[in-house]
Amino acid sequence: MSDNTIIELKDITKTFVQDGKTFKAVEDASVSIEKGDIFGIIGFSGAGKSTLVRTINLLGRPTSGSVTVKGKDFLSLSAKDLREERKKIGMIFQHFNLMKSRNVFDNVAFPLKRSGLTRSEISEKVHSLLKLVEIDEKAANFPSQLSGGQKQRVAIARALTNEPDILLCDEATSALDPTTTKSILKLLKKLKDQLSLTIVIITHQMEVIKEICDKVAVMEKGRIVEQGDVFSIFANPQDEVTKRFIRSTSNLSKVEELIAEDSPVVRLEKDEKLVRFTYIKKNVSEPLISAISRLYEVTINIIFAEIEIVQDAPIGGTVAIVSGEAGTIDRALKHIAAMDVGVEVLKTGGKND
Repeated sequence: MSDNTIIELKDITKTFVQDGKTFKAVEDASVSIEKGDIFGIIGFSGAGKSTLVRTINLLGRPTSGSVTVKGKDFLSLSAKDLREERKKIGMIFQHFNLMKSRNVFDNVAFPLKRSGLTRSEISEKVHSLLKLVEIDEKAANFPSQLSGGQKQRVAIARALTNEPDILLCDEATSALDPTTTKSILKLLKKLKDQLSLTIVIITHQMEVIKEICDKVAVMEKGRIVEQGDVFSIFANPQDEVTKRFIRSTSNLSKVEELIAEDSPVVRLEKDEKLVRFTYIKKNVSEPLISAISRLYEVTINIIFAEIEIVQDAPIGGTVAIVSGEAGTIDRALKHIAAMDVGVEVLKTGGKND
């Protein structure tokens, strides 16, 4: 564990008994989260991600393994000490968990009930938090009068009342539309910087990971199948589950459907190859297509391209038909591969037609 590690989950296993049968919701899962990171845990429904994250604040105690937060062994803490530590771990949920009978102000003020603060100090703090999450004008409204995004802003403000170091987000954007999701993620990023938070996000949405996270762990059937920095995971996924998630957000995978359908778009002449180029390193500096056309006598017909910025670097790629003499195409593709670009020949004219 490095000096900058704020959360260390080691060999976590969580076993449940249901209908007389024992099953492992989480098995031998280990993650190390650095202070100030936004760490994503992604998996399909039932993968065990929520169960794993609930061990961080021991809302769910692991059957085995160790939980170390800010250098403290949480499993050895007394009930009183654990309550104190939990105050510094905020949590927000998919369905907001607001009290319907209380207005926005009272929902945010609720955790401060036994804080020892005066009524005026509580009022000042609540309004300050509501301003921070940009919803102070709704202080007197009730949850039923708010949109989903506004409810989540209130929930975030409430989670910040005890000035936590860590914020756990359990599918916090799953009930929101794409535009609102982006605004909430932008808010979380702002709060992370302003309040020096470490944020752990559970999600089944790869777009969320791509938009906000520094590192990610991919879960399947209770196990962590892959983890690392977000760019590396997106650029060069190793596990089939990760590949499925990435394909779900990328147009570059649609070429397989076109090939399977024998679409005219991907039919090739003898001297042609259908190629998918993907960025696999952050240091790609030379433009892909111009490098080929400038150095080699080949023609490139781009079918589609998808480039976006992840962690301040371009990621994605291009699907194209490359035409020319076979040896020249091979040399051009080797050159591109040497530039830290993934080169995948999907189809060769005369072989698959």
